[in-house]
Amino acid sequence: MALTYSVRIWGIRNRPSKSAPFQLRWLVGDQTHQQPFQTKTLADGRRAELMSAVREGEQFDTVTGLPVSELRKLSSPTWFTHACAYALMKWPTAAAKHRASIAESMTAVTSVLVTSSKGAPNPKTLRSALSSWAFQMVRQESGELTARMDAETPPADIAQALEWVATHSVQVADVPDSDQLRRALAAISRRLDGKRAADNTIRRKRMVLSNALRYAVERDLLATNPLGRIDWAPPQTDDEVDFQYVPGPVLARGLLEAVRASGARGEQLHAFFGCLYYAAMRPSEVAALTKKDCKLPASGWGELVLRGSRPEVGSGWTDDGRSYEDRGLKRRARRSTRSVPIPPILVALLRLHLQLYGVSEDGRLFRAARGGRVRSTEYCGVWDAAREKALSADEVETLLADVPYSLRHAGVSLWIKAGVDPVEVARRAGHTPAVLWKFYAKILRGQQQASNSMIDDALASPDHPQQG
Repeated sequence: MALTYSVRIWGIRNRPSKSAPFQLRWLVGDQTHQQPFQTKTLADGRRAELMSAVREGEQFDTVTGLPVSELRKLSSPTWFTHACAYALMKWPTAAAKHRASIAESMTAVTSVLVTSSKGAPNPKTLRSALSSWAFQMVRQESGELTARMDAETPPADIAQALEWVATHSVQVADVPDSDQLRRALAAISRRLDGKRAADNTIRRKRMVLSNALRYAVERDLLATNPLGRIDWAPPQTDDEVDFQYVPGPVLARGLLEAVRASGARGEQLHAFFGCLYYAAMRPSEVAALTKKDCKLPASGWGELVLRGSRPEVGSGWTDDGRSYEDRGLKRRARRSTRSVPIPPILVALLRLHLQLYGVSEDGRLFRAARGGRVRSTEYCGVWDAAREKALSADEVETLLADVPYSLRHAGVSLWIKAGVDPVEVARRAGHTPAVLWKFYAKILRGQQQASNSMIDDALASPDHPQQG
């Protein structure tokens, strides 16, 4: 394709033809192009289209004589084809959870960017076909990545759904249309039950959609990313922790005791939950904790040197088929570590855990009942039972300490209220100071009065020169 701005469009001329007596001629570079028409009105209309492209500063293709916008339209793939290409492009460098997020977002969008609903498959079947077959990649024996639908033979209903969406998907060139984009934005804003999705979910899916459109620009399928011209703003989110549902120190200790008292599995996971509270660790970090990471003296404070995490995700999204992924620490370089001093009570919990249960074959402290990584379904089940014991019937129906992650929020809150420097709190928790302020601003603002009092005391000190 050779493009140029050198375009000259001549007037309409007559020619000796009964079927198409009018002819439009134009010059692109040094190539002459012509097009016959049955009526002068049609010829004038076409000439006006070409003139408009020239006025808008479009380049023309010397081979076809067409403006870039028309050429792009003629060669435009379907959105389904492009979405598959985007998922494949992102797969090698994306974390397993991000791969799943891309598939989820592209499934929602691709399901609605269709030319017709006639003969559409069952929505559940279509979602499964897109998410688990079109947007999930596998590695062939040659080592090359490809979509699962191209490497395996899908069930008949899945194959039919894939054929339908491939046939009915709109062209990428048509996606910038306002109606199409609003249809896509509406799809990412809804849950499967039709209710509004969470604000963070909408923002995350919109980001994936925007990135897919940017990739279309990169591939010269679109001139610009069209999302910016749509009068639709992602919802504003308040990421600050709602502290009315974060357990205080007394309740946190009560919940930990309820975990221990919930049965044999609770006893085995007691120290797991202790790490969430006393070290403010993420569950994925606790799952990756090994014996060599622990410095557990017979008395006094100890230390955990965190080296990585094991976030849980479906086996179809990992490179090795496991249900989790070995990752570095969140927001840190792959091989970086984070040192977390731990109080004597957690030291004792971990020493007792090692004494009673030892470690797994790879040296990790915590494992599932049948071996392997501790699954979220397993520790969440223990947590639900502990809430039933530690909370009142009315409190159980609220969001108070509704998930194990509440213990991490409780731990960070305790450090802030104890007067620990926020920079040190952020370091121990694996946050940046900016992120700490984003999530814990209410508590940090509450500490300002105490800080002001300390500054007043310092200013009133005899060692501080007083202004005369």
